[in-house]
Amino acid sequence: MARNRTIIKPTPEEVFEIAARNFMEMTCRAIEKRGHALVVLSGGSTPQGLFELLRQPPFVNEIAWQQMHIFWADERCVPADDPQSNYGQALQQLLTHVEIPPENIHPINGSLEPAEAARQYERELRRFAHPGQQFPVFDWVLLGMGADGHTASLFPGQPEPADPMRLAFAVTAQYEGRPASRVSLTSSVINHALRIAFLVTGASKADALKKVLQGEQLPLQLPAQRIQPTGGVVTWFIDQAAASQLS
Repeated sequence: MARNRTIIKPTPEEVFEIAARNFMEMTCRAIEKRGHALVVLSGGSTPQGLFELLRQPPFVNEIAWQQMHIFWADERCVPADDPQSNYGQALQQLLTHVEIPPENIHPINGSLEPAEAARQYERELRRFAHPGQQFPVFDWVLLGMGADGHTASLFPGQPEPADPMRLAFAVTAQYEGRPASRVSLTSSVINHALRIAFLVTGASKADALKKVLQGEQLPLQLPAQRIQPTGGVVTWFIDQAAASQLS
């Protein structure tokens, strides 16, 4: 199987549908194999259409939510009830609508100071690493991409921790005029995942998408290029508007 796949659909709704089916297939496969699935969610506007589908039939009934553990790719350091909270968004739009035990939900604590929140989350993530390993192996990671090529809270020009064994780190960033203190997973831990799903929709992403997928390799300036799984598969679920500049 190719490690990089691109699936282009005419509309965002069709993108969300095929991504939801991919989520169901991959998590069911993981649960059948190991008895549980480790899933990473992202925030922002793009996943909302996916969350809306997952909380409805057939997905809400056919997915074994009780055997799933939920994590986050990044978080703004705000309380959970803040509209900018990725955890709060997923809770409202998806997790309160499915039968998942509260102890299986593992948010980044946005109420803490960023460096402490990152340290705490790293300890939580290591609890799910296989014996003798430093990294958990996620079964399905949901990522978006900004118009500047960022993903999670990995922003252009921003180096990641020098220690390759780090799993999470504090970030101070400003995106679209919104300054924020954040916590992000490192690309290293994301790249240990078995399946990574990028959701990219809208014409505003077309230029960055072309650069990321078909341009020169500039991972410091185009952080989405850092997502290259070591043994898994990354799939780009793209609508026609976002794909309009691809050759």
